[in-house]
Amino acid sequence: MLNSEIQKNLRYNFTVNIIESGFFGLGSGFASFITIIPLFVSTLTSSALLIGLIPAIPRLGWQLPQLLTADKVARLKYYKPTVMLLTIHHKLPFLGLALVALLQLRLNSQTILQLTFAILIWHGLGGGFCATAWQSMVAKIIPSRKLGIFYGALAAANNLMSIFGAVIAGLLLKEFAQPFNFALCFLCASFAMALSWFFMSRTREPVSAPSSAIETRREFWDSLSLILRCDENFRWFVSARMLSQLALMPLPFYTLYAVHQYGMGEAFVGLITSVLMATQTIAGLVLGWVGDRWGHKLALQIGCIACAFSSVLACLAPNANWFYLVFIGAGIGMMALQNIAAVMTLEFGNQQQRPAYIGLGNTLVAPATILAPILGGWIAENIDYKTTFLVAAIGGLVTALLLHVGVSDPRYLEHNFSNHSVEVLPEQ
Repeated sequence: MLNSEIQKNLRYNFTVNIIESGFFGLGSGFASFITIIPLFVSTLTSSALLIGLIPAIPRLGWQLPQLLTADKVARLKYYKPTVMLLTIHHKLPFLGLALVALLQLRLNSQTILQLTFAILIWHGLGGGFCATAWQSMVAKIIPSRKLGIFYGALAAANNLMSIFGAVIAGLLLKEFAQPFNFALCFLCASFAMALSWFFMSRTREPVSAPSSAIETRREFWDSLSLILRCDENFRWFVSARMLSQLALMPLPFYTLYAVHQYGMGEAFVGLITSVLMATQTIAGLVLGWVGDRWGHKLALQIGCIACAFSSVLACLAPNANWFYLVFIGAGIGMMALQNIAAVMTLEFGNQQQRPAYIGLGNTLVAPATILAPILGGWIAENIDYKTTFLVAAIGGLVTALLLHVGVSDPRYLEHNFSNHSVEVLPEQ
């Protein structure tokens, strides 16, 4: 009965979630964590360490709380109400950024910087607290063999609209004086996020039995320990995801390096953001298709190599035009190491174990997510940007090697931990 209802609503859920992702992408183009927000913060501080933390904050906020919510989510019959309530805290902060930008007229730079980072942390944690419920909802309404292309379609819609947002953002930055230019960008982002919330609320989710039969919180935490002890493949996968954060480390520094080294202007920032989003649009669909057809491990390895390529190219670039290729490689890498990694996490364990695997697979990666950009910022400040890029390239190549030798695609494992662990999370 549940499967028939899922199939009945599949096309509808595909459509409304793609529209939702498109409006989220539009907002992300106006307030890019790779270009626009780092540029805004660079007007408040010259600290490469603080600027390097900016794209890590949403990733850390997304990952860190997931294990804390996994137990509760595992008991839900219906994920959507939880998703809709908590995702408000993922979308509303952009309005806060607009207000903070205007407060530059009255407050000093140090206060504005503190408020900005407080809002970015609010946004990141807002995503993290709804993440386990959202991923569980997606895994429930989308058949597993279509998850790759579904995530790819979400990313495509997201990034196509991000291109539009980024182009307009570049024009706003050029045509209006500071701080009104940044305030307008963030205000446009908040309006797009409101539309995103509305379309997410249109999702049709069938009611089902809770995915966990564990009676107590202690039993749930004991099950997590058992997963880590017994599922060696999952341990290697989590280790590879931790190491992959090094490959993503230089993303905010590419823009700053090009601005400082080659005098790249605001309009060029909007254009280069559009190149990044266009790459992610195509890469999301292609990597999702590759993952559905040949396994997501291959897609992850492609992303690692793409990250290494972009880092090396940034070191060798003789002029700003080379950064089109740098951002193309970075876009492919981001799609693989963030989106495809999330899809692959959903393939570990069975339906009853999924919230536990989602929580573990994201929360355990969180420390590396914050430490990598701190390391990158320290290297940039104390040595130079190029050394940061080279460390990232090594991280990408080592991650690809670790995936190759240590991780088996869980989809193709006929006898793995998830098939023999019903005593961990027993069937209803």
